[in-house]
Amino acid sequence: MSVVQVRHVRKVLDERFTDLIDLTDQRWPTEQHREDARLSRSLAALAAQIEHPCSGAVAAQAVFDGQDDRGLDAIAIELRSAQPRISLVQAKWNHQGKAKFSEGDVHKMLRGLDLILNLDFGRFNRRFQRHVPQLERAFDAEGGTPKITLVLALMRTEPLNVEVRELLEEEIGKHNQVVEMVDYKILDLRDFHREILGSAAAPKIDARVRLEGFGHESMPYRAMYGTMSVPDIAKLFTEHRRGLFARNIRDALDLTDVNVKIRNTLLEYPEHFWYFSNGITMLCDSIKPVGSSVVPGGVGDFSLKGVSVVNGAQTVSAIHKAFSTNAEKSAKGRVLVRLISLENCPPGFGDQVTTSTNTQNPIEDRDFKSLDAGQIKLREDFALLLHRSYVIKRGEPKPDREHGCSITEAAEALAATHPNAEFAAVAKHDLSALWQDDAYQELFGPSPDAYRVWRCVQLLREVRDRLTELREGLRWRAEAVAGYADLLIAHVVYRQLDTRAIQDPDTDWDAQLARVPTLVEDAFSWVLQAIDKEYGPNSHVIAAVRNTERIERVARTAVRGLVAGHPAPTLAAEYQVTEGDEPRGRQVDAVKTLVAAGRIPDGTVLEFRPSSRPQRREMTEWLAEDPARGLAVWRNSVSKQLQWQADNGWYSPSGLVRHMRRMASGKDQAAQGPEHWYVPEEGSLGYLADAVRAERGLVVTEGADE
Repeated sequence: MSVVQVRHVRKVLDERFTDLIDLTDQRWPTEQHREDARLSRSLAALAAQIEHPCSGAVAAQAVFDGQDDRGLDAIAIELRSAQPRISLVQAKWNHQGKAKFSEGDVHKMLRGLDLILNLDFGRFNRRFQRHVPQLERAFDAEGGTPKITLVLALMRTEPLNVEVRELLEEEIGKHNQVVEMVDYKILDLRDFHREILGSAAAPKIDARVRLEGFGHESMPYRAMYGTMSVPDIAKLFTEHRRGLFARNIRDALDLTDVNVKIRNTLLEYPEHFWYFSNGITMLCDSIKPVGSSVVPGGVGDFSLKGVSVVNGAQTVSAIHKAFSTNAEKSAKGRVLVRLISLENCPPGFGDQVTTSTNTQNPIEDRDFKSLDAGQIKLREDFALLLHRSYVIKRGEPKPDREHGCSITEAAEALAATHPNAEFAAVAKHDLSALWQDDAYQELFGPSPDAYRVWRCVQLLREVRDRLTELREGLRWRAEAVAGYADLLIAHVVYRQLDTRAIQDPDTDWDAQLARVPTLVEDAFSWVLQAIDKEYGPNSHVIAAVRNTERIERVARTAVRGLVAGHPAPTLAAEYQVTEGDEPRGRQVDAVKTLVAAGRIPDGTVLEFRPSSRPQRREMTEWLAEDPARGLAVWRNSVSKQLQWQADNGWYSPSGLVRHMRRMASGKDQAAQGPEHWYVPEEGSLGYLADAVRAERGLVVTEGADE
C-alpha cells in the first residue's frame, strides 16, 4: 500500500514543483540521478510548506540542497511570531517508501546547525545565501534566540532506526545542555500523504476515549467534558499523530516556550498538571457512549467519529513528548478535555469554535506587573521628573527613543546592569522569566527609581548602538558575539563606569555615557577571548550568554582583563571584514599561489558569497535577480582569472567583487576577492591558497593581479 501512497505523493510533487526546482547547480551522471535529485528537492520543498505554509514558488526557493549544503536541504523561517522559528530540513526520497537516514546524516545536520549558530554563513552554497538576511533578522529579534527545529523529511513508513534516533537525541541534547533551543520532528510518508490530501480530504479519525468525572451540555449543542489521563492522551497521539490536528489553525509547535513549560511541568509536578493546563478541545462529527452504564460524574467511555484537536495541540504534543521521556513520572498527570459534537450544529460552527479558542489573547506575567504600585509610581516619576513616557501595558504604543521607554526595555536594562550577570543570561534566554516575582523584585525593588531606570536604559542603548556599528566589520564567531552578547557586554561596561550617583538627579551621566563606545570595543574583545578561553574556540557563543553559570565565568574573566588595564586582545584577522587597499599584497599572493600550483583546474565554476553584513544587505537581492551574477569560471592565468557569467568578461577575483558591488549598490570600494569566491565543496580561494602554502611551502613574489 505504501508504494501506492508514494505514487500519490510523487504526482503532487510533479504538479507543484517540476518547473520550480533548481537543478542547474551541477551536472548529473545519469538522467536517473537527476530525477532522484529533483524528487528529493521537491520533497524538501513540500516539508518547508508543511512547516511554514507558503506558495510552491516560495517553497522551491527554500531549497539549497547540493554542494556545500552542509547536511541540510532546505530552510523555512517564521518571523511573524513573538519568537522566530527556524526549520532546517533534510529530505530523503525513495521510490519504494524505504528512505534511509544514517548516523552520518545526523552528524552532518548537526554540523550545519553549528555553522548557522556561529553565523558562519559563508560555508554554505550560494542558494543558501538568499536566506541569510532573514536568518540575521531571526537572530536579532527582540524575542531572543529563535526556536530551531530539525526536520527529517523521509519517504518511509518504518520508524527511524533506534541507534540513529538515540544518536539524534543525544546530539540535540548536547545543544540543549545549556538552554533548550533545538528540537526535531520526523515527517514520513503518512505525513506527506495527509498533506497532499489537504485538511478537507484528510482521513477521518475515529477513536475511543475515557473521561473521568465527566459532565455534559445538551443545549444548544451536544458536548462532553471530563478528565483524561496522560497515558491515554499519549496513546491517542501515537496512534494518529498529526492527523489529530487536521482542523486546527496550526500544527503542534514542537518547540516553543509554552510547549517546553508544559512538558517540564508534567515531568516535574505531574500532580499539578490538571490545574496548570488550559486543557484540550476536540471537535467530533459524533459522540456515542460505549456501554449502558455511563453515568455523569463517573467514568465513561465514548466512541468519537471524525475527531480533531482544535485547541491544545501543543498540550497534546508536550504530553506525548513527556510520556516518551519518563512514562512512570508523567503517567500521574491528568488533563481537562472538552468534546464538542458537530451533530445538529449549523454550518461553519466548527470553524467558529476553532477560531475562537485559538485567538484569545493569553494573560502574561508581565500584564500583572502593570498593576504593581511600583510600576505605576515609576510611570508617574518618568512624567514628573524626567518629562518622558514609561509604557507599562501591552498594546500601548511605545514612545520614540528620545521620549521614553517601555517596562520591557527597562527590565532588560536592569538585568544587564545588575551586579549578578546571571540576570543578563535569564533575560537573554527567556525575557518573560524576568516577570516572575523573585526576579522582578530583585531588578526593580519595592520602589524603583526613575533616574536609575532611565540611565540604565540609556546605557544599554549606547552599548547596542556601538555593537551594531562593530558588527558591520565583523564575521563569523566575532559577529556572533556582537549579536548575542549585548546584555553581557552591557554588564561588563556598566561595571567600568562610576555609578555611585546614578540616582542623583544632578549627576553628569552624559559624561559616563561618553565613555561607552570605547569601553564597548574593549569589552567585546575581552568577552570573545573569555568565551574561547573558558569553553574553547569551537563552543557555542549563544550558550555562553544564555546560561547563568557560563555567563558568570565569562563576565568575571572579561572584567578582570579590563580592570587590570591590559590592552584589549587583538581580534583575529579571519574575524574582520577588510576592505580598501590594505590587504592587496595578500590577495595577490593568494591568486598567484593558486595559479603557480595549478591547484584549480581550468573551467572550474566558482561561487560568490558575501562575507559581511553590509555586503549581504546591499547585494543579496541583486544576486537573486540573476543567478549568473554569483558565478564565475576559473582559468590559470597571470591576470584576470575569472570569467563572470553575467557578462562573460574577464576579471581578477578582487576586481570582479569591486565591479559587482558597484553595480549592486553604487559603492566603489576595494575588496578581498579571494575571501568571496569559493570552489564548492573545497573552500574559498584564500583558504585554498593557505592550504597550498602550508602543504608545499611555496613562496610567490608579489605583483599585480589585474
